[in-house]
Order: sequence, then C-alpha cells, then structure tokens
Amino acid sequence: MRIIVTTLLLAAGLSAQTPNTDAMRTAAGRLDLERFKGHIKGLAQFGDRMQGTQRNRDAIAWLEQQLKSFGYTNVQRQRFTSGSGPLENVYATKMGDTTPGEMYIVSAHMDGRGGGQAADDDASGCAVVLEIARVLASPGVKTNRSVRFIFWNNEEFGMDGSGTYARDRAPLQGTPGEPKWLGIIQHDMMMYDHGMPPGPNQSPTADINIEYQENSKMAAESGKLAAVLKQSNPAQPGDYPATVGPNMAGTDSIRFEDVVASVSVREAERVTGIIRGSNPNHHEPTDKYENYREEDFRFGFQSARLTLNALGQLAGITTGP
Repeated sequence: MRIIVTTLLLAAGLSAQTPNTDAMRTAAGRLDLERFKGHIKGLAQFGDRMQGTQRNRDAIAWLEQQLKSFGYTNVQRQRFTSGSGPLENVYATKMGDTTPGEMYIVSAHMDGRGGGQAADDDASGCAVVLEIARVLASPGVKTNRSVRFIFWNNEEFGMDGSGTYARDRAPLQGTPGEPKWLGIIQHDMMMYDHGMPPGPNQSPTADINIEYQENSKMAAESGKLAAVLKQSNPAQPGDYPATVGPNMAGTDSIRFEDVVASVSVREAERVTGIIRGSNPNHHEPTDKYENYREEDFRFGFQSARLTLNALGQLAGITTGP
C-alpha cells in the first residue's frame, strides 16, 4: 500500500512524506472511541448551535477550550459577519517539525439546525477533527508538515465561515501565520449509513464516502487526494470500506475546490443519499446523541482512523520520547 499511495501523491502533485509505519501505528493506537463519543456529547450539550444564538457562541468557546486542553497554544478565532451578525470560526495548528510552511487543513462545521442537538450534523464531524487533534498533540507525536484543525461557523446558511476563510486567507499563504495549503479534508455527517431507504440498523453495505468535485479547477488533484484517503482506510476484518465519488456538494470544502485539493468525508453521498432522506434525523429535532447506536459511533470513529492514517502519508507522522 505504501508504494501505491506514494505513487498517487506524486501523480497528484502532492509530494509524499516518507511514511513511518511504526509511528502511524502508534498514533492510531491513541485514538479512543469513548473520547470520540465524548466529543460528540460535549457539543450536543449546546443544542443545535444555530448561527447567531448564544448556544452557538457557547459552543465556539467550548471548542476553543478543548483545543487548549490538548496543549495547543496557538488557538485562534476568525471573526466574520453573516446575516445574523458577527460569527467566528475557531482553529488551532499542529506546526510541522521539518516543513512548517506547508499545511493540510482538517475541518468540520460546528453549527447546526433543526432544534435538536445536531449530533450527527455535525457534532460527529467535529468529533473526528477533535480526536485527531488530540492525538497529534499527545506526547512525542510530531508531523513533518503543519496540520490546521478548523471548525467552521454558519455552514447551514451559506457556508460563509469557510468562504470567508478561503477568500481572506488564500492570499496570505506562505506568510508566518498561513502556511501554503496542500489540501483540505472536510468531515460532515459521519455516523449514519442505514441504507436507502434507511432501516433501524447500520446497513451491511455501509461505507465511508469520500467525495471530490470533478467539475472544479483542481479536480485532478482532488481526485488523487480522495484516492489517498481511500487507500488509507483501515483494513481489519469488520471495518467499513471506503468509496470515492466525484460529486462533492453541500459542504464547506466546496469553497476551496478551485484553489487546492479538496475532499469531503461523510456517511453517505450528498446528492444521491443525504438530500434524498438517507438519514431521517437530518435537520430534525431527533438528531440527538441518544438516538444513535454503538454501531453508529463505531462507524464515525473509523473515519477518524482513516483520516489520521492518511495524514501519516500526507503530513508525515513521527513519534518519539
């Protein structure tokens, strides 16, 4: 697999880091399912976190505190204005050890709607990002390249959190505060694949969907990045397979698709699944933590393993004393 992934990276114009298999295994072993579930529950406590509400502001403060508790000293907020007034994205950066001026963005949106807890959409995606951020901040873990963990605001009504970041920060690439972008990996709805029409249990054919947009300026690069993530999927018996699709839509990574390699990782295809009702909790009061089963949480947790494994190839993970 190492040869295949490295070849894909080079073909995409994404220079490969020499993978350290032992380090990747050590880092992946630090991912924790109960912590992942705790991240979801932590955000769910604020309800749906709709933009412009106090529960949205409280959730931003909570995310900031979580990142600081992991040991990040460079946590920042980016303020922007939406139709409901001022909002903020929040992010922290794992600075690269050997090539800090190059960066991958790992992201999710923290806001939701529907009157429930927005547990799947998108506390689950935020939990993936939080758990990877926690592991990469753990003792002895380094990355050769930088990795920025970003929680977007107001995805639900215009994606202007990610849009503002893409517009305002793109010209700053190469400066001390904004390393050069190499790719963005977005996580949006990560837990529920009960088939179509959805049944009561996780489907026997459930898979992790990795999407890019074939009708974009960076389609070739994005397609190769998606293939790298697919190849990085854990391959133990009982794990969910990963598939790649070319119609990324309705998620924050589309704001970057003409600028840098961009993919989204999610529970089902957006166009053929989610918007056609593959998850009956989507934007509903029933999108609550207690309405998901252990198998749903395990499905989302595997997505964290997939992305972390990919970062081992893309950013170069090492471990030591």
